[in-house]
Amino acid sequence: MTENQGHTLSRKVWLCFCLSVTALIAAAENPSTPALIYRQYCSSCHTAPNTSRIPKLSSLRQMSAESVLHSLENGAMKPQAATLTPAQKRRLAEYVSGKTFHAGSSEEAGKCTSTDAGEAISNLSWNGWGASLANTRFQPQASSQLTAADVPRLKLRWAFAFPKQSMMAAQAAIKGDHLYIGSADGTIYSLNANSGCVDWKSHTEAGVRAAPNVVASKDQTLAIFADLAANVYAIDANTGKQIWRKKVEDFPGARISGSPQVYENTIYVPVSSVEENTSFDSKYECCRFRGSIVALNLYTGQQIWKTYTIPDPPVKTKLSSQASQLWGPSGVGVWSPPTLDPDHNRLYVTTGNNYSEPATANSDAILALDMKTGKIIWSRQITAKDIYNGNCETEDKPNCTAAGPDSDFGGPPILLTLPSGKRLLIASQKSAVVTAVDPDNHGEIVWQTRIGRGGPLGGIEWGSSADADHLYAPLSDTTLIPKKHDDPDLSPSQGGGIFALDLATGRIAWHTSAPAACQGLGHCGPANSAPTTTITGAVFAGSVDGHIRAYSTKDGNILWDYNTARAYRAINGVTNAKGGSIDSAGPVVVEGKLFVVSGYPLWGGKPGNVLLMFSATNH
Repeated sequence: MTENQGHTLSRKVWLCFCLSVTALIAAAENPSTPALIYRQYCSSCHTAPNTSRIPKLSSLRQMSAESVLHSLENGAMKPQAATLTPAQKRRLAEYVSGKTFHAGSSEEAGKCTSTDAGEAISNLSWNGWGASLANTRFQPQASSQLTAADVPRLKLRWAFAFPKQSMMAAQAAIKGDHLYIGSADGTIYSLNANSGCVDWKSHTEAGVRAAPNVVASKDQTLAIFADLAANVYAIDANTGKQIWRKKVEDFPGARISGSPQVYENTIYVPVSSVEENTSFDSKYECCRFRGSIVALNLYTGQQIWKTYTIPDPPVKTKLSSQASQLWGPSGVGVWSPPTLDPDHNRLYVTTGNNYSEPATANSDAILALDMKTGKIIWSRQITAKDIYNGNCETEDKPNCTAAGPDSDFGGPPILLTLPSGKRLLIASQKSAVVTAVDPDNHGEIVWQTRIGRGGPLGGIEWGSSADADHLYAPLSDTTLIPKKHDDPDLSPSQGGGIFALDLATGRIAWHTSAPAACQGLGHCGPANSAPTTTITGAVFAGSVDGHIRAYSTKDGNILWDYNTARAYRAINGVTNAKGGSIDSAGPVVVEGKLFVVSGYPLWGGKPGNVLLMFSATNH
């Protein structure tokens, strides 16, 4: 689903093993088997009743040993696994994943040749997450070069496989004939967008979820990447050489899951964290992280300004029932890319929930900031008093002082101008409510529309798209069903669907329910969790069932349907290339090509490791 399915516990803790610091210290001192360590210190969380937001062992078993190990060494679980020896981490990774490590990386191939390098260079692009500063995820005809009439003729042209990976969470950016993308193990790639061959690859400290931005900088072109250790990188887009690197937040577990936005000489970076993960430990002093937006100089990485979503730092509040010191206020991470409005010198973001009391006014809100100074101009809270942390999933809940609905925002606001000249910011929420506010009147609410029941794994998880007439919202609303041995699976029939909302009124213009594609299949659900992408006449939406579908913008009829959950012959020689669930990353369309990543094993989905390119012609 997401890390908004990546930013609730269920999304923010995409590898929630529930390994407390105390448990890991004991494990390091005791040569217990990985199975015993898991049973003693992990199973209480992952088999607990009424904890649909915590991935069960069956979900973790969908991942590769390499992906689990990367989380323990460099990802979300690095602080908790700090006391384990390298050998213990490897054994635990093999146990949790149920797989052994691959031997070496000799299976990689697919380097670009001089013939590939000599191809004509296009000026068309899809940059960052939303294709524009306004985050509409709309590609006009001049750039998409794909019509609704072309869509039924889309064919798979190549598949690129990411070695030793089992989850595809990052979206690509494209500039001309070059495609840039990050991966869960921190490898970043430049591929030829026409052939899929590898121009270069480089590495970041941690995994990458955010789409890169590609910008001209003085005498060179830079690819701006961000990772899950809260680092921002400027990479020479032609060679892969690192120009500079900047860590924007030192708090343990801080991350960048939303794509940075770039305008002129400034990079605007959203900062979130997985402190909810740490709060599982009832001895943990919850919680002290504060979300922020950071502005960096494009050329040097130097910080220009930093604005916290909670203005004042946390203070001691009270002792928990376990005699641990509690802190607050905390939380309010920014999980998605900023939306820029240079004509009005404004930057807009959506925010997450509080982690601990007291509740604050900027949680689950839409904020407007001054682009030059970072000053908050106005704040419009959509859901008040949403206080939630991972300890709320435990039996005694000593650190859970107020269990809110966990209905924060996982996607950015979309900035639009109606034919009347009125401007709107439209934000889609995990509550399944879409809200339009007036950016020129302190964020006053214009309309609100509910499209589903919402919830931690429900509502609109990662964001929507829009054209001149409608907003196209994907509905998750997935449901987990119990199975033997406490390992749940996805309901094959609950959730999903695409909704078109009238921009001026919020009225539902049409709704297409999810097709029945999961009957008789395991790890298959109809949820539409990934963000949609719109071109003239068609909306593309991926599904947890593994299908990528195109819908008519006129009436919602399905124009094209392709099941990505299968094996592929990868152009780069990776032998275990396969697709799975589509979640987190949305489709990208440019110059007649459709790019889709497939594979997402969390929350009951299917693993996978491929980037797929489709086109209506074989050119």
